[in-house]
Amino acid sequence: MIEKWPVSYPASTGAEDRNVYVYVPDCTEEEADARFPVLYMFDGHNVFFDDDATYGKCWGMKEYMDETETPMIIVAVECNSHPDNGRLREYSPFNFSWKKMNIRGEGQDTMDWFTRVLKPMIDKRYPTMPERESTFIAGSSMGGLMSLYAVIKYNDVFSRAACLSPSLWTAPWRVTDLVQRAKLSPDTVIYMDYGSREMGNRKAMRKVFASVTARLMEKKVWLTSRIVPNGDHCEACWKEQIPVFMNVLEYHRK
Repeated sequence: MIEKWPVSYPASTGAEDRNVYVYVPDCTEEEADARFPVLYMFDGHNVFFDDDATYGKCWGMKEYMDETETPMIIVAVECNSHPDNGRLREYSPFNFSWKKMNIRGEGQDTMDWFTRVLKPMIDKRYPTMPERESTFIAGSSMGGLMSLYAVIKYNDVFSRAACLSPSLWTAPWRVTDLVQRAKLSPDTVIYMDYGSREMGNRKAMRKVFASVTARLMEKKVWLTSRIVPNGDHCEACWKEQIPVFMNVLEYHRK
């Protein structure tokens, strides 16, 4: 079952509403006392329905969750879609330059809203397991970068993250420094991937990916890092990775 309702995020788009998609396992109707872990996801419009997806192809998370009967709530929030680089600003923890434009990163404001406004709202409305151990986050591209930022900077809220094709290129050395300075709980779980075909899209991407992976290994977190064979930068490819990253998020969880 998926519920869809509007919410405003004043710091980014003022009073303008955006949609929140919430997947709730069907078993909640039969098990009134059941509580579930929660996976927060970026780019919510691309997660469940082709009709809502930016390029007409979604991840198909509903089908996966239904077929596998995974006992988990998914909360997917639409991004800032304003033409003035709204998504890049909202989903970047750092300032960076892109196509001769200076992008002011608002990622900290975004995650403050996620943790201080959205999460309490979700925990109040739905049968969640609100503890850190049962709170995860995932996204792709800029959303993948934000997922990595969230599990590092807000490690007291999120214990596990799936970072697909993370946009490390935006501020590679800032990301590396973020990881290097981080104090992470040893039970932190991170899945991070990058498609082999998209490696050439950004300068020195393989080196940057390896550097961030190495720093995460030094932190002794439970890391799964992989190069996706023939992987591209698109929803169709990210959809194929769902069984892999979901297995990592769920693996050996109490």
